[in-house]
Amino acid sequence: MKRSLILCSVFISSVFGLHSWKYLDNQDYSKWEEYLGGPERSHYSSLAQISTDNVQHLKKVWEYKSGDSGQVQCNPIIVDDVLYGVTATNQVFALDAATGLQKWKFIQPGVPTANTNRGVTYWEDGEDKRILYGYNASLYALNAETGKPVGSFGERGQVSLKAGLEKNAKDRYVVSNTPGTLFENLIIMPLRVGEDAGAAIGYIQAFDVRSGNLAWVFKTIPDPGEPGADTWPADIKSQQEVGGANSWAGMAIDREREIIYVPTGSAAFDFYGGNRPGKNLYANSLIALNARTGKYIWHYQMVHHDVWDRDLPAPPNLLKVKRKGKLVDAVAQVTKNGYVFMFDRVTGRPLFPIDEKPVPKSILPGEKAWPTQPVPRLPAPFARQSIAEKDINHLAENRQELIETFR
Repeated sequence: MKRSLILCSVFISSVFGLHSWKYLDNQDYSKWEEYLGGPERSHYSSLAQISTDNVQHLKKVWEYKSGDSGQVQCNPIIVDDVLYGVTATNQVFALDAATGLQKWKFIQPGVPTANTNRGVTYWEDGEDKRILYGYNASLYALNAETGKPVGSFGERGQVSLKAGLEKNAKDRYVVSNTPGTLFENLIIMPLRVGEDAGAAIGYIQAFDVRSGNLAWVFKTIPDPGEPGADTWPADIKSQQEVGGANSWAGMAIDREREIIYVPTGSAAFDFYGGNRPGKNLYANSLIALNARTGKYIWHYQMVHHDVWDRDLPAPPNLLKVKRKGKLVDAVAQVTKNGYVFMFDRVTGRPLFPIDEKPVPKSILPGEKAWPTQPVPRLPAPFARQSIAEKDINHLAENRQELIETFR
């Protein structure tokens, strides 16, 4: 494997076709200072220097050798002509964006860990400029100009991402593989947890960017007596068998309205729910929270009682959708099933009808699948929703056997 990291950006826009839409009027799409391009996670740039007319003439200007090998999922950001990113073993680097020359590199003590990491978060207040990123179960704050840990942040520049979790998370797998989302002087962190029985519960946590202090926690599996607790067995937390319901994919934020939109994963264990009968809120949900306080605003659950690992795989997108002649501030969420759910960003009201469709019962002993699942009427699914005999690969050597099995 070539031990180098080649950095590039691909900008993709999707058109749903049935109703006109656009991105936010007050957002600057010529910069790339946040994960996926901005707080609305649009993956879009308005820069027009590269086009379909000249893309074939692109030539490599520089190449950065990361010094390690492995899977790189980093979406770099560029601030003041400096490119910030993360290598396959979670080493943070800063490069001159024009030349590719390394300005600094932060290497954690000990043996490097090749956990997936999708990038960093940049924050500044005057001359105080910081890079924040997750490594294993810690959130680090680095000086953006030197790469040195910020001593006033937590303990020697880091805080534990288990700070607001249940006590039993102490010895359980917790990492952050996606950049946190900023709101003023808070960073709201996504978490990746285990998928097996006894996994940690992935609560949503906000930390003070300056001090590292825990500011608020939203419990994705509610405590007894809280809204949503009746969708679980009463003793679900004391059993310490069920975890997950974490937000590993990242979040989007409407900073003017002070609302952060959080997509969550399935409850763990992923493929069996006999010990967790019920809808299991707030797993597999898009949750709108007050970014300042963490207070609940609204939610919608895309999969009830997930036993298929159908968690929400991407950050939501903030956009405007024309409905009945008026532009509506919307939030869209894609799913592993190929659906796109679209909601009024403020109220959570679906912009298109969603049907609760009957689904087959589970034949697994002890399992009680939820009898219906939500299916949006629009936009149309972007992935295949059925398979017919004609879809079986005609080049398959055992095609006839596959056809007979299918029939």
